[in-house]
Amino acid sequence: MDLQTITGYIARYGLIAVFVIVLLEYMNLPGFPAGIIMPAAGIFAAKGGLNFIWVLLISMLAGLTGSWVLYFIGRLGGAPALAWLKKKMPKQQERIDKIIDWINRRGFISVFISKLLPTVRTIISLPAGVVKMNFAVYTVSSAIGIAIWNFVFIGAGYLFGDTVFSLFGK
Repeated sequence: MDLQTITGYIARYGLIAVFVIVLLEYMNLPGFPAGIIMPAAGIFAAKGGLNFIWVLLISMLAGLTGSWVLYFIGRLGGAPALAWLKKKMPKQQERIDKIIDWINRRGFISVFISKLLPTVRTIISLPAGVVKMNFAVYTVSSAIGIAIWNFVFIGAGYLFGDTVFSLFGK
């Protein structure tokens, strides 16, 4: 999905589009890169099409909802869900095992930090569910990490929107 397609959805459907696109991105579905989605939403906020606070809140809710979906897939799916993840990302099997070990050892901090790292931030939810991390702890650590990540990217679009548009060819 490119910037023009995403901006078209946001222009047409507003906050609903922001919610759906961010939800799908946090569910780790291909084609929904945060580096495009979040700044595009920030750009619309800067141009007056959307309210910045609402964009941030809706994106946080979408991110948390997408993270919960993967958490519960992991929690209810257990070993088969983990096997699916490893099959989907065969080059990352060792990394996934390290993530699980990290969650077991560090809990809150492992999820919080992971939500700030590209790639890991969307896959951490599944292993957290597999190891049955406390849901409240998972939710709080995810929410804080998601808030920071989304604020940085949406804020970048808001502050540097014209530059972002010129870089991606509008």
